[in-house]
Amino acid sequence: MKKRYKYILIIIFAWFQYAGYGQNHYTINAKLDVENKTLKIQQLMVFHNRSKDTLNQLYLNDWAYAYANRDTPLAKRFAEEFNRGLHLTKDKDRGNTDLIAISDNNYDYIEWSRLKRQSDIVKLQLNYPVYPGQKYALNVSYEVQLPSDRFTRYGVDDQGNYSLRYWYLSFPVYKEGDWKLHSNKDLDDMYMLGSDYKINLEYPSNLSLVTELETISKSELDGKKFTTLIGYKRTDIKLFLKKNNDFVEYETDKFSLITNMDDKKLSALSKSLIVDRISYFMDERLGSFPHQKLLVSEIDYRKNPVYGLNQLPSFFRPFPDDFQFEITLLKAVTNNYLEKTMLLDPREEQWVTNALQTYLMMEYIEEFYPDMKLAGNLSNFWGIRRYEFAKMQFNEQYPFFFMMMARKNLDQPLSSPLDSLIRFNEKIANKYKAGVGFKYLESYLNADIIKNSVKNFYNEYKLKDISQQDFEKELRAASPKDISWFFDDFVSTRSKVDYKIKKVKKFGDSLKVTIKNKTKKNFPVTLFSLQKDSVISKIWLEGIQDQKTITIPSNDADKLVLNYDKVIPEFNQRDNWKSVNGFTFYNRPFQFRFFKDAENPHYNQIFFVPIATFNVYDGFTPGLRFYNKAIINKPFVYDIKPSWAFKEKALVGSGSISLTDNFEDDGLYFARYSLGGATFHFAPNSRYISITPAVSFGFRTKDFRSNKRNLFTLRHVIIQRSRDDGTPVDTEPDYSVFNARYTISNPGAINFFSWRNDLQISNNFSKFSAEIEYRKLFRNNRQFNLRLFAGKFIYNDTESTDFFSFGLSRPNDYLFDYSFLGRSEDDGLVSQQFILGEGGFKSKLDDRFSNDLMLTANTSYSIWRYIEAYADFGVIKNDGEPFKALYDSGIRLNLVEDYFELYFPLYSSRGWEPGLPNYGEQIRFTVTLSPKTLINLFTRKWF
Repeated sequence: MKKRYKYILIIIFAWFQYAGYGQNHYTINAKLDVENKTLKIQQLMVFHNRSKDTLNQLYLNDWAYAYANRDTPLAKRFAEEFNRGLHLTKDKDRGNTDLIAISDNNYDYIEWSRLKRQSDIVKLQLNYPVYPGQKYALNVSYEVQLPSDRFTRYGVDDQGNYSLRYWYLSFPVYKEGDWKLHSNKDLDDMYMLGSDYKINLEYPSNLSLVTELETISKSELDGKKFTTLIGYKRTDIKLFLKKNNDFVEYETDKFSLITNMDDKKLSALSKSLIVDRISYFMDERLGSFPHQKLLVSEIDYRKNPVYGLNQLPSFFRPFPDDFQFEITLLKAVTNNYLEKTMLLDPREEQWVTNALQTYLMMEYIEEFYPDMKLAGNLSNFWGIRRYEFAKMQFNEQYPFFFMMMARKNLDQPLSSPLDSLIRFNEKIANKYKAGVGFKYLESYLNADIIKNSVKNFYNEYKLKDISQQDFEKELRAASPKDISWFFDDFVSTRSKVDYKIKKVKKFGDSLKVTIKNKTKKNFPVTLFSLQKDSVISKIWLEGIQDQKTITIPSNDADKLVLNYDKVIPEFNQRDNWKSVNGFTFYNRPFQFRFFKDAENPHYNQIFFVPIATFNVYDGFTPGLRFYNKAIINKPFVYDIKPSWAFKEKALVGSGSISLTDNFEDDGLYFARYSLGGATFHFAPNSRYISITPAVSFGFRTKDFRSNKRNLFTLRHVIIQRSRDDGTPVDTEPDYSVFNARYTISNPGAINFFSWRNDLQISNNFSKFSAEIEYRKLFRNNRQFNLRLFAGKFIYNDTESTDFFSFGLSRPNDYLFDYSFLGRSEDDGLVSQQFILGEGGFKSKLDDRFSNDLMLTANTSYSIWRYIEAYADFGVIKNDGEPFKALYDSGIRLNLVEDYFELYFPLYSSRGWEPGLPNYGEQIRFTVTLSPKTLINLFTRKWF
């Protein structure tokens, strides 16, 4: 049977090759050179002009070239996400394409060039035009240098296995008068229409070939294998060449699944049954797969895992083995199933396939694992089962993770191009929102309408050139209600769903209910009537622009609740409840939870966790932190940290409250109003109390992926200082400072830039400072750092003390902003702590302060890996004294930038530092003890 099938495919391929059918054609002769890790390719490419336009130019996708240098779109995207791998790698590990010759069907040379900003796209100037309906044949000779698989998981691994994707030249799509020219950005989203392939591949005999194409011939000679493959109406072609073939083929009635996704704890029979169930589910919910084989690799899953499961260590499995294997395989299968058949533009219209995939996964869980919890078996453990996240159903993760980004004000429209999404939205939030949107529609319309529409759409349009408008047309045609809100607002904007019950009045056997729409967008919402927590009615409300009063039957209801079943991804559910009897549900009972939990809108949640701080005066300072911030953000946040200072035997600590207003528009995106306070010891038996009311405004660009942020902060810092024994404090003990700061920052892995202006006004002084910091990582892995600081007193009536002066090597932290281990120490180890601020000098010079003017420059340059040379230059002026020029230099061990560093002074205005007495006391160090600050190192690429 299989042999007959091969012959049929050969005949079909030959027919379409020469009968003028509408597909593009690729005949590829490729030879793998394992010694040089290259593919030598001779390729016949036939472009079919299916448009109404006459074309004088063609373009080629050359995504293998994306690894060629540090200026490609792929390299720049990695840098945006703080990934230096491709920027710093050796040339031998890069990919590249050497285009040897391109000619037309007459073997005349074709002029070509790479696009300036998209070097992995090749532009061809044709020798004669391609008229509508006609074909144009190209003969291309080229060599592909295969990259290391460290960058995108595709390429060559250290064991000599080859995982190939986007390894050959292909035609982009010409549609509606425009070429869809998408560069490789590690999004696996090349836009190709179904094409016909014939591939003749030569490779060493010790490698096994894995492919979903049909093998029509194979032979072996002189240590080489020769294999011919064909495929009809295929998009991109993946090939795996393995020294030890770990792929297994599972035969089902629907298609053959080839995969190396495995779970050694499951038997072969169990895995076969799981594969069979998934294949039947996909066939039933979508329709038949048009190809005989479906290839799903471990790479597919690793690049798009079931988040949460992929973070767990292999020895820790809160889910049953069969479920864990099944859900991971399901995600990879649905992704490939849709990717190979729904030929939408994956860069511009990915939300459709995202919605389909997430919706199908939710449907699968509801059908086969309706009782599965998000935390798996952990939900049954004592001490965990009471937590809200332990009570959440598995499918509740989808609105939860979308809302995480919405509450951070980092959500983006579903219709956003894929390459414009920040990483968390691209990988998780937007996919989840799209699927949740389908469940929202399903509840609003009817389950059968959505299921039937999805299946009809798939069967009507699979393997066809389609767009999201075709999908929209299908849904609108099937819907008995107006669903414009879904496409116009839910898909195309950042608008949130957010309603509240404003008031309820009882009139006889009826209730007058006033519903307020907090976003002014016309999303439908459900209103439930409850009696003793049992649902007695449910209605859909529509057309609420601002607020609306409706009359409903009482039915002896004691509560009214919006979105009780939580099907609607609503921004805030804490104001959805109202008692018919007049009791307000804002007086919720308190709920205490250790560490953190998911939000429960029915309680006032208070979280607590042990904390510990340290400074040389308070010593080891344990305490408890009480706060209300759940896993996802909320507008009003308090954070109180009472602690006990063992050394001073006194109560210390800090606390803050803040209210944040988020704005969806570009430019100003948040305003935060806060009040903070702290009390610790700044010297033996000496306590300070700080109280700081503040308001901050955040600004960002239209490009959410940009790391550029502007922050404007106004605050009033009130300080009270006292000694425990009642003796006076040096300098004025109580003071207050009005402080205005404006910061522009654009951090990046390759280029870092920040600029801060600071104005301080107090009764006895006023001063202004500006600080610019710039870092550049060069192509030779050397880094240059430059920081410029300029500070000037506008007026200063504190000349008798340097307490408020600019510090040359150590800032005078009179606002108590810095985390000094010993802020009043002049000698000893803690006095050697270095915090970059003001002058930024590393050596402790005799002239340490300026009460008038300070200008400094701090520089460093990499010598080898984390070893850098630094030099500081400056000019200071004190009142009534001349200008003084100062300098220092030395070696910096930049172990973790800004978090753990060591400074060894060598030469300064004092002379040769190692030759001076007590050199060890001149060595400076930077250390960060804050876990939150360190965690930001690992999470910054996601947000």
